Amino acid sequence: MADLVLYHGNKNYSSWSMRAWLPLRQTGAEFDEVFFHLGDPNVRDAIGEHSPSRKVPAMRHGDLCLWDSLAITEYLAERFPDAGIWPADNSDRALARCVSAEMHSGFPALRAHMPFNVRRSSPGQGRKKDVDTDIERVLAVWRECRAAASGGDFLFGSWTAADMSFAPVVSRFRTYAVELDTVCRAYADAVLDHPHVQEWCRAAEAEDWTESEFDL
Repeated sequence: MADLVLYHGNKNYSSWSMRAWLPLRQTGAEFDEVFFHLGDPNVRDAIGEHSPSRKVPAMRHGDLCLWDSLAITEYLAERFPDAGIWPADNSDRALARCVSAEMHSGFPALRAHMPFNVRRSSPGQGRKKDVDTDIERVLAVWRECRAAASGGDFLFGSWTAADMSFAPVVSRFRTYAVELDTVCRAYADAVLDHPHVQEWCRAAEAEDWTESEFDL
């Protein structure tokens, strides 16, 4: 088994796992994956054998265990400084951390009413009042970052952890056919076209099981 191991949920349903997998994939390092069926009634006990929080994602590097997607991202950025996980510019890096932290801790209505599901197509569903408020804030972040970017297709020009944080939201917006303006559509398309995102989505499409709890 590789020194780096990522414990994650079904790729079709686990947005938090995607947020840890993308920066790990960005490092170019070899790693093993151990996945859990999130609908299994005993899943928390099974995860608890590897993660003290009994939640995914969790990552082990040798004897070290990390069980939070943002902490995993920061650790990988420090261990693999040439991977470009955060922007090189100090100001951009600070702002990228800020918007990633907002994504990490916020948008509860969006998460609750538009569950992550790569294979699903549910145009117009989940559009409750608080969800629309969350959507507008996400789009405002994208517009502001893209307006300040000096080049490239992503929030801070090059592909960074900020984009990795929002990648599951881009997938959600595709699933629920959220209306996007020209700037946000171009950004969303760039994220969906990124090879690592496509790799994750292909794996999600290839999963041959469903979890009824997440396919409501």
